[in-house]
Amino acid sequence: MKTTLLKLRLSLLPIALLALMQAGCTPNPETVHDVLSRISSIDSLKQIEGDTTLFAETWELWFSMPLDHKNPKAGKFPLRVVYNHKDFESPMVVAIEGYKIYSHWPTEPAKLLNANQINIEHRFFENSRPADSIPWQYLNIYQAATDHHTVIKSFKPFYKGKWVATGISKGGQATIFHRYFYTDDVDVSIPYVAPLNYSSEDTRIYAFLRNVGTPECRNRVSDFQEELFKRKDKLMPLLEQHAADKDYTFGFGINRAYDVNVLEYSFAFWQWGGIDCTEIPTADATNSEMFSHWTSVAPFDFIEDNGVDAIRPYFYQAMTEIGSYGYEVEPWNEYLSDTTNITFDFTMPKGHKATFNPESMQKVDKWVKTQANNMLYIYGEYDPWSASAAQPGGNTNSIRFVNPMGDHRTRIHSFPDDMKQMIYETLEEWLEQPLNR
Repeated sequence: MKTTLLKLRLSLLPIALLALMQAGCTPNPETVHDVLSRISSIDSLKQIEGDTTLFAETWELWFSMPLDHKNPKAGKFPLRVVYNHKDFESPMVVAIEGYKIYSHWPTEPAKLLNANQINIEHRFFENSRPADSIPWQYLNIYQAATDHHTVIKSFKPFYKGKWVATGISKGGQATIFHRYFYTDDVDVSIPYVAPLNYSSEDTRIYAFLRNVGTPECRNRVSDFQEELFKRKDKLMPLLEQHAADKDYTFGFGINRAYDVNVLEYSFAFWQWGGIDCTEIPTADATNSEMFSHWTSVAPFDFIEDNGVDAIRPYFYQAMTEIGSYGYEVEPWNEYLSDTTNITFDFTMPKGHKATFNPESMQKVDKWVKTQANNMLYIYGEYDPWSASAAQPGGNTNSIRFVNPMGDHRTRIHSFPDDMKQMIYETLEEWLEQPLNR
């Protein structure tokens, strides 16, 4: 079955829900249509696939959001929100995206709570940006958190159940940051696989990669990387053909791209899992087998110009405020002309330098350790991002669960039964209601 998609007039981009709330109106609508009739007139209607087993209707809304929440004169931009309605008495799950909205389908928490759901696109991704260019000075965790707060505040008068915020990876980071700035917006936050990095090159990642998994598996990974370096002359023609077939270009040159992606392989292998170490090609593999495996684990579109441009706002944030990882080159010095560690400086917007300000993450980290309550952190043991996992302190009731041998795709349903039971019981205690297990 299909559900209705409402697209508001982009030329006007009103925020009628917020306006109603600010005017002191607290309507008690019987149907979602009553809410939408208070938002705006319909510009166009079309149908999209929706999960009618959980949501009654799915709507697309565009908020006219301030570029700078501290200075209304700075201008506005359109922020995309996908609004999934079940009923007004059920809980509301706020899916905080770290990038664009990839799906309007129910998140894991929405399924567990049989809840309504709001998906909020991250500022400056996809079409949630000014039409002409991105004003990079307004891309920071405070501005994004206040976007999320504004949307939540707009819907709050209409829904009577508990509120839960959640996000995955960079969305998980944004979920933590939102709660840091707006502690009372939701009852519970569930950030999945969300790092809390201390710098643009968090060296905890290097220590993690030297110790993750078994010695045999780590050796298999490093042996494969070394074989890639040894065969560079033989594999380069395959990369050149691959780049031609995919229309890939590399701003720092294809030679540098080759080296960087060899270094990326170990991070990608452990991050995404799904491959047994015994499947990694050995020195007797053909060039084609080597290249095929390499690009399946570490695709070049991550460092290719168009790929970088598509998520450049992520790289900007990573290099200036929310941190990232780099590539430790010392084990490979004999194969590299440049023996300094490689970071993602090359991804920065033209005219901007990668200058990291650690103050924001220091403040968030202190809050996580001392004040952050009702935060359920989910991580995978083998995911390199768990190296910089949030560390809830003993003075909080927040809990971190690490899925044994789990990777970046770890979700609550991924855990062993005993740990899953603990997670369910924690959420039921905090939310004071049973879950739809």
